[in-house]
Amino acid sequence: MADMELPEETRRSIGPTVANALAEDVGSGDLTASLVDLGAVLGATIVARQSLILAGHPWVDEVFAQLDESILVDWYVSDGQTADADDVICKLVGPARGLLTGERTALNFLQTLSSAATQTAAYVAAVAGTGVRILDTRKTVPGLRLAQKYAVRCGGGHNHRVGLFDAILIKENHIRSAGSITTALERARGLDADVLVEVEVENHAELLEALDAGAERILLDNFSIRELAKAVETNRSYGYVAAELEASGNITLNSIRDVAETGVDYISTGALTKNVDAIDFSMLFRID
Repeated sequence: MADMELPEETRRSIGPTVANALAEDVGSGDLTASLVDLGAVLGATIVARQSLILAGHPWVDEVFAQLDESILVDWYVSDGQTADADDVICKLVGPARGLLTGERTALNFLQTLSSAATQTAAYVAAVAGTGVRILDTRKTVPGLRLAQKYAVRCGGGHNHRVGLFDAILIKENHIRSAGSITTALERARGLDADVLVEVEVENHAELLEALDAGAERILLDNFSIRELAKAVETNRSYGYVAAELEASGNITLNSIRDVAETGVDYISTGALTKNVDAIDFSMLFRID
């Protein structure tokens, strides 16, 4: 089955990420797995215990590849696809010690990444038909930034900047340090970095300053529904020089539809990645 596309940067990160995860779990060796005969070969299945959007194939494959390259993993559900409770996600066969050692690390990746994908899918469904794009943020689990952003795409969301290096987001403290929104934007353009430049505003007056300064994207931080609607109307009055508008700040599943219907272009929320509600999986061994 075909999985979601992996950017090269993400692909390169998988090996080191998995190696770190195995190192913290296995340490100097799996003492309990050593109780099993060295030559024993087993089959196993990973089973979903709840409805979900799957994410994490490449990380699970890498876990077992690093432990024992002879372990075979046969996937029944692709990343980005839906699974229901009791669905078999994949089957595995190989040396018992490798399967036992990799079980927890593999499930940790699946439960965490599928959480982000499943959460994202719920947010995307909530704004269906509005044209709004759901964005993630930098509020990710340390060490899993690229993995979680991949999971967001599995759930139908879109990625905001990866980090501080691939876009400029001028926030409150940047504005205070620079002296004004206008000055901060001028300095950002002076960097000639060929990246998106976005400015965060906290009220209508700051929105007007950002628009007058030619901002290409404006983040409306913690605006009420009424304030968002007014911001959209003001932005449209600027015609062809209008900015893209992004709403953010304390947006929940219960409120996101109302936010989307104001006419903003994007909604970003850290809840997709920082609120990890782990998806329940089990790895069941078959003893013939």
